[in-house]
Amino acid sequence: MFPAETSFAAVPAAASADAGLRTEFPFVLPRGFVDEHGRVHREGAMRLSTARDEISTQVDPRVRQNPAYLTVLLLERTVVRLGELSTVDAPVIEGLFSSDLAFLQDLYRRINQQGHTEAEVACPACGHEFAVDIAGDAPGES
Repeated sequence: MFPAETSFAAVPAAASADAGLRTEFPFVLPRGFVDEHGRVHREGAMRLSTARDEISTQVDPRVRQNPAYLTVLLLERTVVRLGELSTVDAPVIEGLFSSDLAFLQDLYRRINQQGHTEAEVACPACGHEFAVDIAGDAPGES
């Protein structure tokens, strides 16, 4: 067993590239977060969640009052960057447009349960199936 005071941090994406484990996933929000100065922040990154993220959010009093708040807390902990914002906290996540919140919920589920950000799609005209990266690594993609 580990001592209670032991803390663990996620391995940075650059350091884990040699080992083949990707811990951080860039994304581009469909609409973007609008800050108090009217600036739109769309590009960001989400890290893999840890057991601590999942457990500590479950016991938060805000989640006990409203289970839907779990999403806000998980995203607050795992979205490590959003545009030029200095921090991504609960008020930022709460201020997202619904479409961006849904996008981040889907991204969280994909990277933490499936290990990637790809979705299988099919061409409506010919039926050819292929993978699309829904995270949108380049500006303007989604």
